[in-house]
This record gives sequence, structure tokens and C-alpha cells, in this order.
Amino acid sequence: MIKRSLIDIAKMAKGSGLKREHENIIIKGVSTDSRTIEEGQLFIPLIGEKFNGHLFVEDAYKKGAKAALWNKNEPLPNIDIPLIFVEDTLMALQDLARAYRAQLKVKVIGITGSNGKTTTKDIVASVLSTRYKTKKTLGNLNNDIGCPLTLLNLDEDTEMAVIEMGTERFGEISNLTNIAKPDVAIITSIGRAHLENLYTEENIARAKLEILEGLDPNGLFIYFGDDPTLRKVLKDFPIEHKVLTYGSEESNDYVAKVDSMNEEGISFTLKAPYEKSFFLPLLGKHNVFNGLAAIVVGEYFNVPANLIQEAFNHIDKTGMRDELIHAKGFTILNDSYKSNPDSLLVQLETLYNVDKYSQKIVVLGDMLGLGEDEVRLHEEVGKSIDGKEIDYVFTIGPLAKYLGEACKASLGTDRVIHLDSKEKIVEEVKKVIKPNSIVLVKASRSLELEDIVYALKEEVVLN
Repeated sequence: MIKRSLIDIAKMAKGSGLKREHENIIIKGVSTDSRTIEEGQLFIPLIGEKFNGHLFVEDAYKKGAKAALWNKNEPLPNIDIPLIFVEDTLMALQDLARAYRAQLKVKVIGITGSNGKTTTKDIVASVLSTRYKTKKTLGNLNNDIGCPLTLLNLDEDTEMAVIEMGTERFGEISNLTNIAKPDVAIITSIGRAHLENLYTEENIARAKLEILEGLDPNGLFIYFGDDPTLRKVLKDFPIEHKVLTYGSEESNDYVAKVDSMNEEGISFTLKAPYEKSFFLPLLGKHNVFNGLAAIVVGEYFNVPANLIQEAFNHIDKTGMRDELIHAKGFTILNDSYKSNPDSLLVQLETLYNVDKYSQKIVVLGDMLGLGEDEVRLHEEVGKSIDGKEIDYVFTIGPLAKYLGEACKASLGTDRVIHLDSKEKIVEEVKKVIKPNSIVLVKASRSLELEDIVYALKEEVVLN
């Protein structure tokens, strides 16, 4: 984590007003949350629509913070705390992270994409950690706050940092990439997410391609070459960096073919640039491409194939994404962190392709952020659900109700159940679930369907 004197922090954060007697105080790490502040940290109070961190500066100081940033426009508290005054605390956080990153010798791998970026981040970090001291974005801290915090949490001897970058509109990834200054940039896919602000898949691709703005001129750009939208937009996009592509199509630099797939994972063959078999202990063939991106990165940084396979065997995976939970007599596929039409279709295909289960149930909530076509897109996914493969569909949320109505043509009215609470969903699933079933739970983040996952795991016992 960052360890600097307050006079250095003031310069890096573009602040002023630090008292002379406080200049040599050393801070160790930063935090924006007074509830979890640790001894010796710098507290950075942020301002949101419903909160103002400046109200908690004194509390943070009592809990061990050594100092705090302070927005010049906020009333000055009557407390004796070392303060650095800035125009905007969020911008100061980003300036501090940008300056700190510039002082480090670390190699940064930036990852973005509509789907798969978190899993790709986890696999890439696992591969690189076999040879290098590696850190990665924790959880889903991939925005204008999380990205700077991740960088500021790097130790000075960190050799590799795998940084996830998310976006909902133009300009966000441009900002993040110019803070993180990646040496390698990866785009995993372009899908129908964040249409509310970006409107078209082509615009989503353009927003993701902002990652190249901060990429080192001598850096590497890696992308999923099978993606038609990305290929289309790239025709009109000047690329001056070294480029490597991956996918299933022969035109890619790295080509993989799925050999077999079951509940334990996926066996696949790397066909180009050389032939080598790998096993990835993740569910769903889409994860082959997440693993393939990690192979490209690993080779670029001289990680041999045997260590790449070893890394695949020990992935530190972020929760609530492709998370296979073995409950009491049945299995849960917890993918409740986010949902959009493309990622949901991928997970449905995953269920279709596993055959060891006696029953397949899906619990689906709203897919948010889809813009004016949100109803049509829910209906489109609903119509695609194969009633011969899925036994029951449970839906929750006003948009998911359209999905459920649309899939009744395939499943019939008795096997599609819409309910208005998570508790009712759990009770109804209990009534129909059989031993050796698999239950997929998926929705956009704000629905918090992990509550259903936890309830099923704790309350359902099948023999």
C-alpha cells in the first residue's frame, strides 16, 4: 500500500494548506470508508447523492486515521486533525492514484468488456502469480473510486497488477486507463449491457476501446477476435499497438477448441500458435475464452504452459459469478452479481450442456440498464428458453415478468412462476425441487438475489 509523508501526499493529490508541523507525518494506505478505517491510513471523504464523507472525518481520526483530505467548499470543522485541502476529493483520490502508479515499476494489465472481465481478471491474476508478485482488483471495485483504491493498495514491490475497468457511459474508461496506464489492455467481449446510456452495441465497443488511450505505446492490445461488433468497430479504429487476438475462429492468433465439458470443468485444446491441452475447473464453455485470454497474457510475460495449468487449478475466484455451490442434495449455480441478455443466454446454454442433473431450475430477476428496448430484450430471452431442457422458471421483478410470460410458450403455464418477493421464491422452489437438481440464480446486482442463494443453501435439505 502507499506509504508517503503528508507533504508528498499533498503534492501528489494537488492539495494545499497542510500545516508545517504535519508535513512529515507518514500515512500507510488510504480509505474512503470511516467504518473500516485502519490505523495510520489517510481518510478521503467522498461526496455522493445521499452521503457526505466529511461528516465522518472526526470519527475516522478517532479510529486511527492519521490525516484526511478536505474539500475546500465544505465548512471547516472545529477539530485538530491534519488536513490537506483540495478542490474535489474524488479528483484528488484519482490524482493521488495516478501519481503513485507513475512512481511504481509495476506492470499493469487492464481488463474491460461487457461480459467475462471479472472472471478473466481472476484467471489472469492466477497465471501471473505463479511467477510474479501479483495483485488484482478486489471484488467489483472497477469504477472511478475502486480503480484508484486498487492502485493505492499496491505494495511498492508489486510486479503485476490486474485492474478491472467498468463503464456505463463514454469517458469513464478513458479516465480509468489514464490513471492506471496499462502495459497490456484486454477487451473480453461486447454485449447488450449499459444500453440505457450507450444505446447501441457499436457505442459499447467504442466506449470499451477507450482503454487504448492510456495503454503504453509499446504495450499489447488483446481482444476476443470472435466478437463481430468489436471487429466491425475496429475497422474504423486506428490501432498503433501490438495486437493479439483469441477465440475459436481460425483467423485468431490464439485458437482453442472445446474437447469436453462437465460439472468439474472444461477440457480444451489450444490449436494455435501451438498445440497444447488444458483443463479449466470452471463451468461453461464461455470460460474457455476467459482462460484463453489468460494464456495470451501468461505467454507474453514468459509464464510456461505447465505453470499456466497449475494456475488454472487454483483460481481465486470472485464470488457470485459462475459460482457452483454444492448444497444439501442439490447444486446451485450462483451468477447473481449481474445479468444482461448475452450473459444470461450463455448461462442457459451452460445448463443445457450439463446432463448429470435430474432437474434444472432457473430463478431470474430483472436485467437492468437496457434502455428503451428493455421489455423486448426480456421477451427475446424468454422466447429462447428451451422447455425440454429447463424444468421450471421462477421470475422476480417487473421486467423479468415479461421474460416469464414469453417462455410459457415453451414451458407451459404450470412451470413458469412469477412472484413478488425473494421469500416466496424460496418457498415455491422448495415445493418442486428434487434431489440432484441444479438451480441457476441470476439477475442484475440491485435485486440482490444472493439472498435466495443463501436461503436455498441453508434451508433446503434433499436426500
